[in-house]
Amino acid sequence: MPLMRIDVIKGHDEEYLKRLLAIAYEVQVDVFQTPKADRYQILTQHEPFEMQILDTGLGIERSRDIVVFNLVTRPRSTKAKKAFYQAVTERLQQELGLRKEDVMFSLVPNNDDDWSFGNGEAEFLNGKL
Repeated sequence: MPLMRIDVIKGHDEEYLKRLLAIAYEVQVDVFQTPKADRYQILTQHEPFEMQILDTGLGIERSRDIVVFNLVTRPRSTKAKKAFYQAVTERLQQELGLRKEDVMFSLVPNNDDDWSFGNGEAEFLNGKL
């Protein structure tokens, strides 16, 4: 059950942002096989100066359309991670015209005891999930 944080530079309309969220969610369900009710997404829009994303020496030139995905999720296989990166990137390119160079991911693994969904409970540990 990933918690997906998505960072973008301000300036996109609501429909674009809703589609971006939907694409990431649809691929998450398809590739990671998460239940359809597991939708935890937080979209944050920034001023351009607030996102300093260099290319780490890879020769990647970023534009103002940069999208950074950070997922806190259960451990995933390398194969699943690669499939997720590729599918999200391709769909964003096809459906929103986003350049592949402007899509970045970071996955942070965690375990069941790292979650509380409310009421100060550990639902995975107390049998509620």
